Amino acid sequence: MQKYSTNAFKAYDIRGQLGEHLNTTIAYRIGQAYAAVVKPTTVVVGGDVRESSAALKQALAEGLQSAGVNVVDIGMTGTEEVYFATRYLGVDGGIEVTASHNPIDFNGMKLVRADAVPISSDSGLDTIKAMVECAEFEPAVVHGTLTQRNLREQFVQHVLGFIDIDCLPKDFTMVVNAGNGSAGPVIDAIEAALVAAGATVRFVKIHHQPDPTFPNGIPNPLLKANQQSTSNAVLAHHADLGVAWDGDFDRCFFFDADGQFVDSYYVVGLLAQTFCMRQPRAKIIHDPRLVWNTQDVVQRNNGVAIECKTGHAFIKERMRAEGALYGGEISGHHYFKDFGFCDSGIIPWLLVLELIGKKKQSLAQLINAQILAFPCSGEVNFKVGNATAVLQQIEQYFASLNPLISRIDGVSMDFGDWRANIRVSNTEPLMRLNIESRANPQLVLAQLEAFKAIIASAPANH
Repeated sequence: MQKYSTNAFKAYDIRGQLGEHLNTTIAYRIGQAYAAVVKPTTVVVGGDVRESSAALKQALAEGLQSAGVNVVDIGMTGTEEVYFATRYLGVDGGIEVTASHNPIDFNGMKLVRADAVPISSDSGLDTIKAMVECAEFEPAVVHGTLTQRNLREQFVQHVLGFIDIDCLPKDFTMVVNAGNGSAGPVIDAIEAALVAAGATVRFVKIHHQPDPTFPNGIPNPLLKANQQSTSNAVLAHHADLGVAWDGDFDRCFFFDADGQFVDSYYVVGLLAQTFCMRQPRAKIIHDPRLVWNTQDVVQRNNGVAIECKTGHAFIKERMRAEGALYGGEISGHHYFKDFGFCDSGIIPWLLVLELIGKKKQSLAQLINAQILAFPCSGEVNFKVGNATAVLQQIEQYFASLNPLISRIDGVSMDFGDWRANIRVSNTEPLMRLNIESRANPQLVLAQLEAFKAIIASAPANH
């Protein structure tokens, strides 16, 4: 029996290098295995702009059809459009072919069940992986159908339903950087809808056209090298705001009117405040990496802050269990109850735009007090030889200071006037560190240097 590579299977999705780890044969088998595990009647498929996505999506669809599943292909899309279509059409599942911000020779898939409930390693992805590797599939008696649908207009109307367009700021200029990924056509559609509704928001578009060669670099706004183009455009056009997206636009990142990149930690606080204002005792889910600002904002606005393990599957599951209105991660993922508890890279900037209009304040004015009250390091990544041993060494180093320890995700240590979270990435071979303090940025810098020294000297690293 022939075995197929399953190296592309990760904890939350499928992502790997093209060739042996991901090709049309494996994509076809993923379709067959998904059908065997989920047992759907109809599944939505979409794909990002990457050169390999169309062929992988076609093979995936053929694998599903061979198992008797009807496929609805919604075209070149972002991941959240697949989430939307799965719920809007009331079908049994959805799959987006995307590698988001990974290197150009990568691709992958994000899989959901009915109602856009995620499929991760402990909810079916491991079973799909095992079947892809070595299962033999019998073709269905009746072959599934393939239908093409364009649901962009419906998607745009849904996301615009999160805001009051009349409350948007007047004569507002906004730089939008799609990174030559999948976001450009959606931005165009939203712009047209806003103009038709009488909004006076002007879009300055850079790196706008979808281009599988990514001539301006892989669309990953977290890379400092990629931030400069958005920052420069904000300054050059005297814009009031800048927004940049990753490749499948399920994450967006902000720049203020001075072209400064805004850490997503403070955007989580801003959106948490928005939903607390909309509903008394609103439940807000946040990840454990940086917490003090979010907890402070939620408490001051009569909401309930709930800490949850990092990762979209964990956040979505907890949001459903709690009925939470909003969930945010410092990685730039923002989740909304009224979007099927799914993450969106479109809804956040619409909400921020509305808040700027309502408060008549700039983005910097809205968040500067938060930044001063709870300065943070931003996420700092380390490549280590033995992550478990390094974590033990870090805990031993700080043990004499008697920190409050939490192990919701990695190790969080609270020292009263500062705290740190260090964890092993679920998606990359990295250890991730976040530090925050209470109104003391110098303390953050000092502790960051201490961590760097500990990690550099760890025997497991040599």
